[in-house]
Amino acid sequence: MEHSSIKEIKSDRWFTIINYVILSLFLITILYPLIYVASSSISSSEAVISGRVWLWPVSPTLDGYAAVFKHKLIWSGFSNSLYYTVAGTLINVIMTILAAYPLSRRDFYGKNVFMFLFVFTMMFSGGLIPTYLLVKDLGLLNTTWSMLLPGALGVWNMIITRTYFQTTIPDELLEASQLDGCTDFQFVWKIVLPLSGPIIAVITLFYAVGHWNSYFNALIYLKTQSLFPLQLVLRDILVQNDVAMNMLMDVQEQAKREGLRELLKYSLIVVASVPLLIVYPFVQKYFVKGIMIGSLKG
Repeated sequence: MEHSSIKEIKSDRWFTIINYVILSLFLITILYPLIYVASSSISSSEAVISGRVWLWPVSPTLDGYAAVFKHKLIWSGFSNSLYYTVAGTLINVIMTILAAYPLSRRDFYGKNVFMFLFVFTMMFSGGLIPTYLLVKDLGLLNTTWSMLLPGALGVWNMIITRTYFQTTIPDELLEASQLDGCTDFQFVWKIVLPLSGPIIAVITLFYAVGHWNSYFNALIYLKTQSLFPLQLVLRDILVQNDVAMNMLMDVQEQAKREGLRELLKYSLIVVASVPLLIVYPFVQKYFVKGIMIGSLKG
């Protein structure tokens, strides 16, 4: 049998060509900065300062990465960011599920009132100064808890998770489990959570990215450098151009002061981005499914 195909009209052909051109331009716009940063991080300091790095590395060297791994604040910042991300994400996910599941139950009395209070906090807040005073009065200033507790629950993520529970977990499943003597906590632990892998992966990714990239809370709540996350160290280097050269030990002898600073900037950007780039492929398959199901209804 001969396979017939629909002939593409001229206007559709032009539409396809224009789409490919626009998408190609977007791809180039996104890829070029990434390639430039990666190339600059392994190029010589002289090539970076003179502007000879356009796309590919020039006079490849690993001096920038050597400086990164010999900078004491970068090591402590990396470990702090890792701790804040893991602990903060764990707290966020637990709090989100504990808030979202009761609000998804039709038999929960007064859920509309609680939902209104949650949504109200999305629209209105006390502002920076009242929040700072609250954290101060709670004795959280200059502690790791100031990075974990103020943002323990994301209302938007809670709404998405609640909607996922409403559209995915049928009431009949709850009734059947109750007939078998299952308590609410057992139902959540043994039935709801195993069936909610996609949405849990989605909110985990959202929270983890937020914690890893967070620096503003650290900027206003932390004073001790040993508690600084990696992003705050990166900010000091990129924005304030603040690099303690005495912390670089023998690396100072391998490159000039300004050249080493430039290499350190690009190398640190790469190092700070790698953890999320490693994690994302493992949760990407759940991302589209979870976010689409969780956003079907408000």
